[in-house]
Amino acid sequence: MPHNPFDVGAISQVRASSQFRITLDTNKYSVPAEYAGLRLLLKAYPDRLCIYFQDKLIARHERSYDRHQDFEDPDHVKPLLVQRKKARDQKLFMRFMALSKRAQQYYRKMEQRRMNPMHHVRKIVALSEIYSTESVARAMEDAFHFQAFSSEYIANILEQRSRVLPEPGALHLTRREDLLELKVDQPNLNVYQNNGKEPHGQI
Repeated sequence: MPHNPFDVGAISQVRASSQFRITLDTNKYSVPAEYAGLRLLLKAYPDRLCIYFQDKLIARHERSYDRHQDFEDPDHVKPLLVQRKKARDQKLFMRFMALSKRAQQYYRKMEQRRMNPMHHVRKIVALSEIYSTESVARAMEDAFHFQAFSSEYIANILEQRSRVLPEPGALHLTRREDLLELKVDQPNLNVYQNNGKEPHGQI
């Protein structure tokens, strides 16, 4: 770092936290994520902060006189987000590969069709959490047979196979107790008391 006799910045040694922040007057300021945990040089001016690593300027912030604030440069966190996304995608890819012996071939076919294979991998793995792994493996086998390479096709197969006929309604059986409560009218026995003759007054 070149020496400037008119430089009025206050110089101090600081250490970046695990959250890639340095602290000044209770405020936190970000540095690039790869410098987390390292010792850095801070030059504090009345209006700005300059942060160096081995004479290299790695971060610059406007100085704030508020208290307990956090200031993050979005560019500082981008490499970390990319790294984390790669780690998540790798873990997701391994889960996809474990679904079926056809998984690797299925992935290559999606690549050959210039699709976004990780988009479909993510959805197919999600389907394995809804349906069983065995069901997804079987659907993948069928999809491969029909040369249909997409998460939508896998989802359609699984949905069709999950459909079942509605269960029949329960048969209503009359209870014996209900039968005992039935009211039955007494039969008219007068017609049988004339020894087979027609009742009086009838032709």
